[in-house]
Amino acid sequence: MTAYLLERAWIGDAVVDDVRVEIEGGRFTGVDVLLPRFTGKVGHRLPGLTLPGLANAHSHAFHRALRGRTQRGGGTFWTWREQMYDVAGRLDPDSYHRLATAVFREMAAAGMTTVGEFHYLHHQPDGTPYDEPHAMALALVEAARTAGIRIALLDTCYLSSGFGAPPRPAQLRYSWGSAAVWATQTAQLRRWGEAQPHVAVGAAIHSVRAVPRADLPTVVEAARGGPLHVHLSEQVQENDDCRAAYGVTPTALLQEAGALGPDTTVVHATHLTDADVERLGTTGTTVCMTPTTERDLGDGIGPSRALHDAGARLSLGSDSHAVVDLFEEMRAVELDERLATQRRGHWSAAELLAAATRHDSLGFADAGRIEVGARADLVTLATDTPTTAGTGADEQTAVFAATAADVTHVVIDGRVVYDGDRAAVGRALHDEIQRLMG
Repeated sequence: MTAYLLERAWIGDAVVDDVRVEIEGGRFTGVDVLLPRFTGKVGHRLPGLTLPGLANAHSHAFHRALRGRTQRGGGTFWTWREQMYDVAGRLDPDSYHRLATAVFREMAAAGMTTVGEFHYLHHQPDGTPYDEPHAMALALVEAARTAGIRIALLDTCYLSSGFGAPPRPAQLRYSWGSAAVWATQTAQLRRWGEAQPHVAVGAAIHSVRAVPRADLPTVVEAARGGPLHVHLSEQVQENDDCRAAYGVTPTALLQEAGALGPDTTVVHATHLTDADVERLGTTGTTVCMTPTTERDLGDGIGPSRALHDAGARLSLGSDSHAVVDLFEEMRAVELDERLATQRRGHWSAAELLAAATRHDSLGFADAGRIEVGARADLVTLATDTPTTAGTGADEQTAVFAATAADVTHVVIDGRVVYDGDRAAVGRALHDEIQRLMG
């Protein structure tokens, strides 16, 4: 049994002082607010503000190698995509494992205890399967294990370069050739993942561009019983092309295929009609916002508050890893709404913190809370740094002041995975990205 004394902690929906937690078997077995007269053994003291583990609901690990490169010069999402294809073409299972390990360690050091990895680099660059068909997926899972972070492996169906057109050469490694073959392969991964305590295997529709209308129900059926994620309406062009091909918006197309609902997460949801907002809200679909990527790529600002008010649930991700910092993602949701509306106060700090600690959309409903029986994740922030000092040491500090650099200590499933050595995290990232990019 391990015990910690948390100087301040976010418990339920409030910050309280002097919380003693006991951990055994990777779960909280005791959570007690200490009275002033308490004189017993308190355990290891964690000064600062301690939060439940954060959930990065949308990641492409290999995109981390693009940081500082794609920002040089101008362009659009589509020109950025060509640079992304170049990085993808350099990876094999060994290099992917090394890069992903360094990236997942960066996430853990930023307080992320679960990552949703949107995985579509299935094969060799020419589309030939590896001798182990799931070599790239297993490289990601092993990287997460090495870094100490849980992973939701979102095995992605990708069949077309756009609304039925065959994959381009750079996309050949993404495709299993048919939805039926993909479904068989992802079922194998799901059976394997059931025995892995730090792994949840879900499914993903890359986009309505990449999975033709006739194949969508196959993916939905294969995903049943687990998480289903999909890129949605990130670009205006996707909406225009979808209407031209099928006569409906991407959201309407997903609803037609039975893809919307409480087990589904749509990522971005940037360019929606009012009817699309209602569809996502009334079905209880989760919307994952990735505002640092959306602003980096010039995608636009999604209607986060309108979606919430319609009934959709919010989660957050770092996507292309222009920034790996869920504190920045949290406040960016509110700040982007301010830019779009010229008005402040759309989201409370408590609501945004709840979004950042939602693990259920990744298949880990027992994480994201400091309570008895939950997975024992603790993320401690220093409250005396130049960014956090004097801000109140409460949820406002976490959402509107802190950065990933203020994280001092991270526990995942009862194990310490980060103790403040940011320099080591940076060295590993530098070495692996230099090795990959030359």
